[in-house]
Amino acid sequence: MSLNQGSIEIRPADVLRLIRAAGFGLIALLIVLTISNSMYTVQPSEKAVVLRFGSYHGTSDPGLHFCIPFVDEVLTADVRERTIRMPFGMEDSRPDSRFDEDDVLMLTGDLNAAAVEWTVQWLVANPRQYLFTFHQPQYDQEEFLRGIITIVGRTVMNRLVGDYSIDEVLTGKRSEIREAALEATQRMLDKYECGIRVTDLQLQRVTPPEQVKASFAAVNEAVQTRDKLENEANKEKNTLLPQARAERDKAIREAEGYASRRRSEVNGEIDALMAQYEQFARAPEETRQRLYLEAMERILSNVKDKTIIDSDLQQLLPLLNLNQD
Repeated sequence: MSLNQGSIEIRPADVLRLIRAAGFGLIALLIVLTISNSMYTVQPSEKAVVLRFGSYHGTSDPGLHFCIPFVDEVLTADVRERTIRMPFGMEDSRPDSRFDEDDVLMLTGDLNAAAVEWTVQWLVANPRQYLFTFHQPQYDQEEFLRGIITIVGRTVMNRLVGDYSIDEVLTGKRSEIREAALEATQRMLDKYECGIRVTDLQLQRVTPPEQVKASFAAVNEAVQTRDKLENEANKEKNTLLPQARAERDKAIREAEGYASRRRSEVNGEIDALMAQYEQFARAPEETRQRLYLEAMERILSNVKDKTIIDSDLQQLLPLLNLNQD
C-alpha cells in the first residue's frame, strides 16, 4: 500500500494479507463457538435432557458434559425436592398458616365433615417425562405440573376420607390414611407419566368443624376415660388372676394329696379285711369268736362302770347295792 498524488494505492499483496487475516479470525471464531457449544454444565440440583436432531438422546447427571455442537440441544430440569400445601396446591413458606375452614372440609364415610390439610413433597424423577409429556409452551411447566399434583392429591384424599368414619379419621386411622394417600397419589401420577415422584405426604391438620368441636372434645374425653378404666381393670385382672391360679393349684395339690392318702388307707383296710377273710375261711368258728372278743374289748374299754352277772341268774335286783351312794 502506498500514497501517490493524494490517492491510496492498494496492492494485491495487501488484499491477500487482509483476506488471510479475516479468514484466520473467522476460523478462530468458529473454533471458539464450536468448543463453547460442545460443552455444557449441569448443576447439582439439575438434570439435563439431550435432544439430537430434535429427538430424545439421553439424560445427563450433574457435572461437565460434551455434546455435538449445533446438532444437540440441551434442556435442564430442576430436580430439587419441593413442598405443596394442600388442598389448594400452594407453596407456602409458613407451615402454621391455615386455609379457611369451609374450603378444607371433607365428607367422611358416616356423613360427617372433617377439616383436612396436608402437605405433599415431590421431585422430578424422570426429566424426559417431566419436560415433554405435558409440555405446554404457554404455561410455566412447574406451575402446570403442580396443578396436576393438586388435582390428583385432592381426588385421592377425598376418596380415602370418604372411606372412614369421623372417629377413625380423627384418631386411630390417620397413619393408615396417610400411607394409603401416598401410595394412591404416586400410582395415579405414574399413570399420567409426568415424571414426578412423591417422596412424602404428611397430614398437617385433621380436626372436626368448629361448630361441633366441643362435642368432639367431650367424646374424646369419654374415650380417654374409658381407656383409663380399661387399663385399670386390666391391671387389677393381671394382679388377681395369678393369685387365683396359685390358690387353684394349691387346692388341686391338697385334693390330690388327700385322695392319695385316702386310697392308701382304703387299700390298707381292704388288705386287713382280706387277711381276716382268709383266716375266717380257714377257721370260721375260731375267727368269729376272736372277732367277737375284739369287738367286745373295744366296746367295754370305753365303759367306766361294769357289772358282770351270770347268765343263769333268775333275779338281778338282790345283787345290786342299792344303798351305795
